[in-house]
Amino acid sequence: MRHIRLLAATGAAVAALALTACGGGTGAQDEGASSPDVARTDASGTTEGTAAGTTGTTTGDATGTAGGTASGATVTRSHTPGAKPDASAGRTSKGTGTRSAVLCNGTNTTVTAQVLKRPLNHMLLTVKNTGGKICSLPYYPVLRFDEMQWVPQADEATQPQAVVSLAPGESGYAMALLSAADGSGTGGQTAHKLTLAFQGYTPNSSGGPSATPALPAKGVYYDSALKVTYWEQDLDLISGW
Repeated sequence: MRHIRLLAATGAAVAALALTACGGGTGAQDEGASSPDVARTDASGTTEGTAAGTTGTTTGDATGTAGGTASGATVTRSHTPGAKPDASAGRTSKGTGTRSAVLCNGTNTTVTAQVLKRPLNHMLLTVKNTGGKICSLPYYPVLRFDEMQWVPQADEATQPQAVVSLAPGESGYAMALLSAADGSGTGGQTAHKLTLAFQGYTPNSSGGPSATPALPAKGVYYDSALKVTYWEQDLDLISGW
C-alpha cells in the first residue's frame, strides 16, 4: 500500500509540472527540451523564469507590458527609455525624434553660395526653408564643382550637438574653405558650376534632390585644400572658422 501511495504522489507531481510548462495553453513548448520552462509574475510586474537551465528576470511597468512566449514561458518586457528612434524619422538632436520633420533638399529650400572677402578663400552656403514643414539638415553639404571626381571632407570639430532643423522661413549655414591661404594646395582650378547634395539620416545617404546655387560670373577658384563645415543654425558658430 505504501508503494502504491508513493507512485500516486509521483504521478500527480509530474502532471502538475506538465501543466505549468504548457503555460495554460498560451504558448508552444520546444521539442526536445531537457527541462520545462517555468514563469511566474508577481503583483509588482516582475516576471521570473528559467529557460534551458538559465534563470532570467525582466521587469515591466504599470503602464503596460508586451507579453511573449519563449519555450513555453511568458516573458514580460519593459520599455527602455532613450531607445534609438527609427532612422526614417526626422531628428532634432542625437537620440531624439521629430516625426513631423522632413529632409531639407532642393525641392523645399533655396540655396545661395557667397564668396567672402573675410575670412580669405571662404564661401558661405545658406539654405532657407521655403516649404510648409520643418525640415532637417543632417551632417554637412556635399559639394561638387563642375565635374569634380572627389568629395570634400568635413571638419569634424564643427559637428553640432543637434541636427539642424529649420522651421518654414528659417535658414541654416555651412562654410567652405576653397583653397589654402599659404598656397600649399594642389590641383587648383576655377569652377563655374556648383552642385550641392543633401545627406539623409545616415552618413553618405541621399537626402533628396540636389541644389545648384549660382556662382560669380568669373567663377570660383578651389584646390585640394577644399573642405566644409557641418550645417549650423547659428551663423556665429562658424563665422570665424
